[in-house]
Amino acid sequence: EVQLQASGGGLVQAGGSLRLSCVASGFTFDDHAIGWFRQAPGKEREGVSCISANNGKIYYGDSVKGRFTISSDNAKNTVYLQMNNLKPEDTAVYYCATGERPSCVDGMDYWGKGTQVTVSS
Repeated sequence: EVQLQASGGGLVQAGGSLRLSCVASGFTFDDHAIGWFRQAPGKEREGVSCISANNGKIYYGDSVKGRFTISSDNAKNTVYLQMNNLKPEDTAVYYCATGERPSCVDGMDYWGKGTQVTVSS
């Protein structure tokens, strides 16, 4: 069974930083795309960042480029999202997700429960 456990969310002031972690299990971690998505109240789910397993290519959403960094530790089956210079508009539930296929462009098939990030102004 694929499981994705995200943690590290919280309340932070604008300009601050947080690091999210997602521990994965139930599949071969380094064979599958894995990434972060977020959903704010009343808004559609948005792609934040993703790592493709087939070529190591990393994707970032336009709104987080230059502020967020995704990384992974295959030995720990864990993907991280370092979030710097946080803004109130980053407030959302952040979800970790993985796909059946190795490329981010093929989409995600499994989702974790999410962790709340709240940025105060």
